[in-house]
Amino acid sequence: MSVEWVTILMFGSMIVMLLLGLPLAFVTGLIAAVFGMALFGPKSMLLISSRIYSFMNEYVLVSVPMFIMMASIMERSGVARDLFDAMRVWAGRLPGGLAIQTMVAATIMGAMTGIIGGEIVLLGLVALPQMLRLGYDRKVAIGTICAGGSLGTMIPPSIVLVIYGLTVNVSIGDLFSANLIPGLMMSGIYMLYIFVRCRLDPTLGPAAPEHERNIPLAEKLRLLKGLILPGVVAGSVLGTIYTGIASVTEAAGMGVVGTLFAALVRRELNWSMLRASVLQTMSACGVLLWVSFGATAMIGVYNLAGGPAFVRTLMVGLGVAPIVVVLIMMGILIVLGCLMDWIGICLLTMPIFVPIIKSFGYDPIWFGVLFCMNMQISYLSPPFGPAAFYLKGVAPPEISLDDIFRALWPFMGMQLVALLIVLFFPDIALWLPSLN
Repeated sequence: MSVEWVTILMFGSMIVMLLLGLPLAFVTGLIAAVFGMALFGPKSMLLISSRIYSFMNEYVLVSVPMFIMMASIMERSGVARDLFDAMRVWAGRLPGGLAIQTMVAATIMGAMTGIIGGEIVLLGLVALPQMLRLGYDRKVAIGTICAGGSLGTMIPPSIVLVIYGLTVNVSIGDLFSANLIPGLMMSGIYMLYIFVRCRLDPTLGPAAPEHERNIPLAEKLRLLKGLILPGVVAGSVLGTIYTGIASVTEAAGMGVVGTLFAALVRRELNWSMLRASVLQTMSACGVLLWVSFGATAMIGVYNLAGGPAFVRTLMVGLGVAPIVVVLIMMGILIVLGCLMDWIGICLLTMPIFVPIIKSFGYDPIWFGVLFCMNMQISYLSPPFGPAAFYLKGVAPPEISLDDIFRALWPFMGMQLVALLIVLFFPDIALWLPSLN
């Protein structure tokens, strides 16, 4: 069978089965087994098992359950709620001040955990009722929470970066450095949009009532102590990485220690909280690893069939500038982001795309930043945007899923603008790694 037909049948059958509602892990695993047996016979099972083993044998993969554990403990300890309360009183006079504060809190939370679902749920429980109480426009409030929560894909420590680095064999520390400025830039774009819209139409984001704004300076300073524990957690992870004290895996362990210390200081640390956090961590890791097994097996069979060489020849044979090929890749990732989970997209596409990127002379670290920005878009994009479903689970009943998706379009537009900025100005991403 020619590689062209293998490509059409493999990926065509995958899309059909996904549209039928079958889990991605089992779809990719089944396709790998069927095509492996059909093309190469029983020996293909050895290939599949060896690829899965080599992926699982990566030491840095230990950081994934650590980061998930951090997020789980943070969600239950109340540290993030203290962070929001500390920020809430400082920008009450600004147009859209509470939404801007929420975005700042979301940015700091992204630097603490790198997990998205819990962040959106927490902001939906804490910030959304406050904004609705003050009369904020629903679209502004919803978009702020979902877009702010999705920053966890970019701002280190992000699990997306860890899996990308493992998949394409690049430095995860350099990926963390490269994503810092684009992540903060994205947060800044969101805040500028909120400020300008609410300045032009103050009814979209009314200021807090006078009695809530006129808090004595001493009280405002007292509330700032809520920033101390989040700072300890973020510093225990990013500080140890950027100063070279610890590797990514070791820093993830330090992050767990930091969150446990924060929970202990708040007197929230107990057996039931630890048990629930461990169970949530193991459940999330189970899903992530099964998807990894299936996608790794499928791409291994496709590699053996000559797929990457075929795709490379196809892309290069288009006769267009390399940047146009990159734009085509971005379009493919955006479409896949509407249909699949990020980890499946990463494991299925990056082993094919990144060698092409390298052949054009582009930096895979830069392409990793673009990939993370694409995955941030995928968290908001219908019909399967996870951020919308996370928020719907905690939003008031009168807010429908359709209302949430309608609110996300302006923020998706900003994500696309930021993606194009980094695409055409790579130094935004590559400046910090170049200092190492």
